[in-house]
Amino acid sequence: MSFARVRRVNLQVISRLSVEIVPSTFLALAAIATLFAIGPYRGLWAFIGLAPFGAAAALNLPAVGGATIGQLELTLCFVLLIAAASPGGPDRLVGTLRPGQPGFWLLLVILYGVLSAAFLPRVFAGATDIFGLSRDVNADRIISIPLGPSNGNITQTFYMVLSAACFLAVATLFRVRPDEKAVLTAMVVCTSVNFGLGMIDVISSFVGLPELLDPIRTANYAMATQHTMAGIKRMVGGFPEASAFGAFTVVLFGFWLHYWVIAPRSRLVTAMFAMTAFCVLRSTSSGAYVALIGLLGVYSIWLVWVASRGRFSRRVASVLVWMILGTWLLGVGVVTAYNLVPGVTEFLDDTLLNKLESDSGVERMSWNIQAWKNFVETWTMGAGLGSVRASNWLMACLGSLGILGTAAYLAFLGSMFRAPAQTGVETRDHVIQALKVACLAQVIAAMPTAPTPNLGTSFFIFAGLIVGLSRSAAAARDLPMPMPVARRPGHQRRPSSAIAARRS
Repeated sequence: MSFARVRRVNLQVISRLSVEIVPSTFLALAAIATLFAIGPYRGLWAFIGLAPFGAAAALNLPAVGGATIGQLELTLCFVLLIAAASPGGPDRLVGTLRPGQPGFWLLLVILYGVLSAAFLPRVFAGATDIFGLSRDVNADRIISIPLGPSNGNITQTFYMVLSAACFLAVATLFRVRPDEKAVLTAMVVCTSVNFGLGMIDVISSFVGLPELLDPIRTANYAMATQHTMAGIKRMVGGFPEASAFGAFTVVLFGFWLHYWVIAPRSRLVTAMFAMTAFCVLRSTSSGAYVALIGLLGVYSIWLVWVASRGRFSRRVASVLVWMILGTWLLGVGVVTAYNLVPGVTEFLDDTLLNKLESDSGVERMSWNIQAWKNFVETWTMGAGLGSVRASNWLMACLGSLGILGTAAYLAFLGSMFRAPAQTGVETRDHVIQALKVACLAQVIAAMPTAPTPNLGTSFFIFAGLIVGLSRSAAAARDLPMPMPVARRPGHQRRPSSAIAARRS
């Protein structure tokens, strides 16, 4: 082989392994610089504030099926580095995975997911047909193909491992040093950025500048940013489509709904709650509306159950009464408008009432039916992480991870939701409870729409904060107390260096 030929082959290999730098890369670099400058606690807002940039790539990887590393994912790598590089960091990271804790169950999910992605598409190759996730197969449209290894196994496993690393890093950092004020600041920044991007998206389209947000729409996703619903521009914000924007906003809505109900009155909290409610309604996303209705229903039932046990104040009980009354009045108004106003009739038919009968609804139902067949035809072991496309989170888990992986996943969710919220610090308890409602909103939103088992990086951030903040109280109780010793009058005994290190 000639030198020129060898050189040409080497250049081709290097070009395939290269990464693509895009304008939004510098946004992630700015967040990373902020984290290193002021630390992961004071700088948490710079990390979580990237969540609304769902269409912005930090890096694109042409060699891995055109995979995209998002803003949160790249920044997460440095958050994990900070957690591991701190004194005692590796031991603390391992402690988050202690058996019986949520991290342990998530570790089992990841282990099964990696093994399933590597082996099950080969073991059951050709035994069942799938609606795959690989871009190579779905270049023109989503089609059914025989099961086999694909790029989807690599990319989805990669994303799932990053999500688990996010949970591990955040849970460890906030277990060592709980800071609920940093969490509140981060949620305010995240909600404000999400609202601001949503308004820019709508206004820029209205004034004839739809390309204004193109510098942050750099991910290798299909972008549906200029669609309308019943003549109304759909609010997309920093996401690739209205459904993703609506689903994420429902999560923020869940957080501020609960915090607004149980925490002392605040104009800032009321403003955040109002902003998220407006963005959910303005998204015109069917999935977001269904998730909102489901969340309000579950939350109201929970409020009734807790209030019946006398654990809530009279103010919270009055909020529940007004919620029920307001829901009834809203329902009467919607039914009246549906029958009298043609525009409202068209809008509700397009977004909710006729959704299952549409081409999109029929196609998504066929994905779920096929995912169930994949579960059965692989002897309940699953077709492997990244093999199956569904339109329901539970069907996606069963079809991809099988009965064992799904059971471990449900155990993780159950242990996370059962994490105690009695730390002795009122604000911290309120934040933990609000984060749980946010995670519940994410699960509800994923039930009718999620194509894969991964609930998303933002979900695992909030789950990590729940576990970290709740375990901080238990860690403090487990610290050994110094033994009393006789000392001279006026002599003040200093705590041992080991105890001081553990308390820090």
